[in-house]
Amino acid sequence: MALNQETYNKVKSTFIIYLEEKAYRKTPERFAILEEIYSRDGHFDVESLYISMKNKNYRVSRATVYNTLDILVECDLVSKHQFGKNLAQYEKNYGYKQHDHLICTDCNKVLEFCDPRIYNIQRMVGELLSYDVQHHSLILYGSCNKTNCADKPEDATSMTNIAKANS
Repeated sequence: MALNQETYNKVKSTFIIYLEEKAYRKTPERFAILEEIYSRDGHFDVESLYISMKNKNYRVSRATVYNTLDILVECDLVSKHQFGKNLAQYEKNYGYKQHDHLICTDCNKVLEFCDPRIYNIQRMVGELLSYDVQHHSLILYGSCNKTNCADKPEDATSMTNIAKANS
C-alpha cells in the first residue's frame, strides 16, 4: 500500500504533539517507523516491521522499534493485539473504523469484520451500567471450512476433513 500523505501528515502532527507533551525526543528513527507503519495494510508483528525497516536500509534497532511501538500505542495511533499466541500483533489506528477480529486456529490468519450490532450492544451496555465505553475488543476463534485454504497446514486440513466425514 502506498502512503496516504494527507493521513500521514495528520498522524505525524498528532505524534509530534504527543512527544512534546511527554518530553520525549523527536528522532528521525521514530518518524521513519511511523511512516513505515502507515505505509502498510493489515496486522504486523515487531519482527516483520524491524526486517522491513532493515531491508529499506533504515538504521534502527529492535529496541527502538519496540519502544516506538509502545509510544504509538500510548498515543492511540497504533493498536496492540494479543491473538492467543505469545506474539503481539499491531495495526494502525488513525482513520480506521472500529472492527473486530476472527482468527483461524489452524493457520492463524486474522480476518477483520465490522457489524453495527456490536456497536449497538456496546452503547446499550454503557447506558444500562452508566459507563462511558471508550472502546471494545472482540476476538472470535475458529477453523475455516475451506478445503482449498492455502494457509492451512496440511495436517489441519486432513483433521478438518476427517471431522466432517465423522459428523
